[in-house]
Amino acid sequence: MKYENTIEFAKEQDAADPLKKFRERFYFPQMNGRDVVYFTGNSLGLQPKTTQDFVLKELEDWATFGVEGHFHARNPWFSYHEMFAEPVAKIVGAKPSEVVMMNQLTSNIHFLFVSFYRPTKTRYKILCEAKAFSSDQYAIASQVEFHGYNPDDAIIEVAPRKGEYTIRHEDILSAIEKNKSELALVFIGGVNYYSGQVFDMKAIAEAAHKAGAICGFDLAHAAGNIKLNLHDWNVDFAAWCTYKYLNSFAGSVGGAFVHQKHHNKKLPLFAGWWGHDKATRFKMEKNFVPMQTAEAWAVSNVPVLAMAAHKASVDIFAEAGMDALVEKSEKLTGYLQFVINSISDKLEIITPPENRGCQLSTIAHSMGKTLHDKLTAGGVISDWREPNVIRCAPVPLYNSFQDVFRFGEILKNSL
Repeated sequence: MKYENTIEFAKEQDAADPLKKFRERFYFPQMNGRDVVYFTGNSLGLQPKTTQDFVLKELEDWATFGVEGHFHARNPWFSYHEMFAEPVAKIVGAKPSEVVMMNQLTSNIHFLFVSFYRPTKTRYKILCEAKAFSSDQYAIASQVEFHGYNPDDAIIEVAPRKGEYTIRHEDILSAIEKNKSELALVFIGGVNYYSGQVFDMKAIAEAAHKAGAICGFDLAHAAGNIKLNLHDWNVDFAAWCTYKYLNSFAGSVGGAFVHQKHHNKKLPLFAGWWGHDKATRFKMEKNFVPMQTAEAWAVSNVPVLAMAAHKASVDIFAEAGMDALVEKSEKLTGYLQFVINSISDKLEIITPPENRGCQLSTIAHSMGKTLHDKLTAGGVISDWREPNVIRCAPVPLYNSFQDVFRFGEILKNSL
């Protein structure tokens, strides 16, 4: 696409956008009497206008039915999570039996590690990307220590080369090959939160399996952002949150994926009653009989109010479709890169154009946090990450080309 940094171009693109109607389904924060330029859906997505109705419906059914709402609510709470299997599977490229909504992201990582990080005397190391999200770092280190190993020895971090900001794919594969005799698990963020780099998950999973290791991903910045095919990529497990691109409120319910090849194995797991065979769950019998799906990893009964908020967004994704969202994202993010580069050569975009979703991470050389603060004062909500990165994510579900053009005007004034 040939871009132009003009309002006329932006309006033409918005007029031709097949997804333009979805913008009207979200609430935008206001500043000076108008919508802000909201470019931080990679941190917290906007609220769908239907969310309140979805949550209110469950509160009404609670008032009406009390405990009987588990079976008599309009969406019975006993099986509430089952509504997500098919639409969420389409978002992450899985079979419905391979996904389950439960807990929250880091909790799910820990529960999945119980099954998939099984260190031995010879195979005990975990390979991850350097500068992973801090919660992932804490989880990995604590798991290693729980099993009696030293994180300094057991954790292999693959970092960008000197003078570079992103990790070369060949360096990940090389690190897997180099450590193959000691590697138990490869666990990487599918999209790096800091740089916005998308990793080649299919090739990483293949390399991990060839080395005799398990492969899992944190998809916090990938789910709802990029095209995923977890089943076909033969990924062993994955976890994600729903409050970023999936617009389901701060701290909302998390998601988990377990490939079907693991469903009938007698893997160790931390059991709870919502992972027990639902046909006999309320018999309250002593011995745990796991569901023969990813639901086996569920522990507690579902957080219905959080899931109601998630349902409002999932319904919108089902209507829009990931293929259409990714197609628009490529154009919209490309336009943002074009606008930034046309305004200033002092801003360095470190997100690789060939491996990205809708996030652009930009280093504001010599301007520090001052530029970010000026953008905020001008009506842009973006994200600052220490020590010197501004993250902007034009989300295709609700952002427009005119948002990008307006961002450029505010950026120009801020500089």
